[in-house]
Parts: sequence; C-alpha cells; structure tokens
Amino acid sequence: MELVALGNGLRVALAPCEAESAAFGLFVAAGSRHEPAELAGISHFIEHMLFKGTPTRTPLDISRAIEGRGGMFNACTGEEATAYFAHLPWEYLDEAVDILSDMFLHAAMAKDEFDREKRVVLEEIRMYEDDPDSVALENLQRALFPKSSLGRPVAGSEKTLLPLRPADLRRYVRERYLPSRTYAVVVGRFDRDAALKSVASRLGRFGGRAEGRAPKAPCGRAARYGRVVPSVMKAKEVQQTRIAVGYRTFGLTDRRMYAAAVFDAILGRGMSSRLFQEVREKRGLSYDISSRMQFFSDAGMWTVAAGVEPAKEEAALETVDRELRRIRERRVGAAELKRVKDFMLGNFRLAHERVTAKLHFYGQTLLAFGRAVEPEEQVRGVAAVTADDVLAVANDILDPGLRSVSRVVPK
Repeated sequence: MELVALGNGLRVALAPCEAESAAFGLFVAAGSRHEPAELAGISHFIEHMLFKGTPTRTPLDISRAIEGRGGMFNACTGEEATAYFAHLPWEYLDEAVDILSDMFLHAAMAKDEFDREKRVVLEEIRMYEDDPDSVALENLQRALFPKSSLGRPVAGSEKTLLPLRPADLRRYVRERYLPSRTYAVVVGRFDRDAALKSVASRLGRFGGRAEGRAPKAPCGRAARYGRVVPSVMKAKEVQQTRIAVGYRTFGLTDRRMYAAAVFDAILGRGMSSRLFQEVREKRGLSYDISSRMQFFSDAGMWTVAAGVEPAKEEAALETVDRELRRIRERRVGAAELKRVKDFMLGNFRLAHERVTAKLHFYGQTLLAFGRAVEPEEQVRGVAAVTADDVLAVANDILDPGLRSVSRVVPK
C-alpha cells in the first residue's frame, strides 16, 4: 500500500490487488464521541444527509450512477470515524471518485430532504429500541462509560435530533470534515497515476488548514469515563432474556492488543470457542452466544452476548463466569492456542480476498494509527502471542471492578 499526502493535508492510500473491481472510500475522524452532548447523533445524521443530493445531483442521480453500473455504495458511522465507500467494476473508478467527492464536499442538505431524513433517522432509532440485542448492548456500553461520550448511542436520541437544523449540520461538517482528518483509499484494480490524479483533482483543494482545528476526543488519563455501573436491566415485550456481560479495557494502541484478540477468539469467536461449546453445545442454555473485543483510541470493551430463557439465565451466567475463571487461572494448551490462531489468521486471509474488506482495513488502520499498516503486520502480531500472553491479558481484562451485566427481560 502506498500513502501519498496532498498539499491540503488529505492523504491518499493506493492499494492495488488482483480483482475485476475497484473500491473507493473516504474515512474521516468524525464519530459520536467527538460530539458535544447537545449534538449527540449529528455525525450519523450527516452520514445520511450526504446521500440526499448535491447542487448538481439528485439522490436518484447518485444511486443510479453507482447501482446502474452494477456497483454498491454505503456509509457507516462509529464512535471515532465515519466512512463513505463505493465498489464498482474497475473501469468505473473515476465515476465513483467523482460522485463520492461531490457528496462529501457539496451535500445540499435541502430543507425538504433534511426534514424527511430526520424522520427516517428517528425511525432507525426506534428500530434499534425494538431490538433486544441492540438495547442490551447499548445499555452495557453506557454502563461501562457512564461519564464519557463513548457511552452515548451513535445515532443519538429524539431529544438531541429534533432541534437540529440544516445549518447545524453544515457548521459541523466545516469544523470536523477537514482534509487533515480524512483519508481517501483506493483498493482493487486500477492504474496508479490515473487513480491518484482522479482523487487529487476532486479533493486536492478542499478547504481547512492542513493541521486541522477540530477538537480531539479525550485520550489517556484525561478521559473521565466514570465508575462502571455493575448492572443494568430493561423490561420489554420479549420472550427471551438478552444478556450482555462486558468489561472496560485498554485501547487500540496498547501492546496487549494482539493477545486480547486471541483471548477473545478462544472464548467466543466461532462454534469451536469455549463459550459456544459450554453454553450451547454441552448445556443447551442458549441458541447462540459470542464475544467481541472492540477497541477505541484510548479505551476498549470486551463483551459476551447471549439470549436465554428466563429460567436459564442464572445457569448461563454461572457457566460464562466459570469459563472466565478458567482462562484467568490456567494457561491455554498448545494445541488449542495453535488452532485458535490458525482460525484467526485463516479468517483474516479469507476476508481479505474481498476488495471492500481491504478498503475498510486500510481506512480504519490509517485513522487509528496514522500510518500505513499492512496485513502482514497483523498476522505477525497474532502469530507471536504466547500462552503466557493470553493468561496475563485475561487477568488484565477480567477486572471485577470494570465489569457490568446488562439484561433485557420479559415484562
């Protein structure tokens, strides 16, 4: 992967690979944790509005230009970034760059589209509120980061979204969508010089000082996350109890990151994982159970989620806790460690056969580390993890004082 800095501070990543397609993405350091409390959800709302037309393109023009060539385009907003991307047959790369750049720089945010899309976003929030999995995990994250913007829902709330006006979104874009905080990424089949020229001609002069002026999210000791709330519960019209167990932990640049990823895979990734085998296969306590390690720049969280019959909730939690004690007290065996690392690396390699997976890998790692990260670096990091590393990181992560249990129970 080649990284080229343009004069305005925007960096362009060029990663050619064997494919019949090309993907283009814009990754900007603008996520929910950067928002002031009164504007919670504005980054996600901006993501929606960028698809709602420019002075020269209607929303239908945009979708037809991409989908009419057999391609797809989408966007996603997280706690620390927003990404816009398109994937098309390789010969249409220039059109993808032109359309996404136009959306990124010249979103019209017309009043009628704004009002209509606000209703759509509110319906999206209500959809999540109707989903017990989403509610359990959202409440868990709030309990793990009660005094931090990391604990707020990415989509915001009705209270914060209803007062928003188009001018608020335009102002926030001017403050946050700066070239120095943006990466343009091209992956797939393309001519290097033509691709770079295509990006530079559309994005090489967009405004903002190269050093950037938008406030950064709090990091390290300056971040005040608050005391973890040990337990939260929500009653809803559901048949099952949804359980989410979580621990607040360290951030993305911590040296223990790879050991934590292996720890997570041992416990809850795939049907061969310890939790799946113990909770589902041996005891039949849940249809599905899995874990997830999520890193932010200066903090992270490890979660286990499952759905159980109310009568089986206590047994399921006891089984989870028994497995957590076991990984803290006994080193993982050589055979299991090898099998899990083979699973992780094989899964990583298969995912990287997809052009869009490569696109997101490069975009996310560039935002996270501020430098080019090749897949081989991640492979070496996982391969180097030892049983002692897993034992140590398990004791670091599974701190009882940083644990919370979120439940959504039947009314």
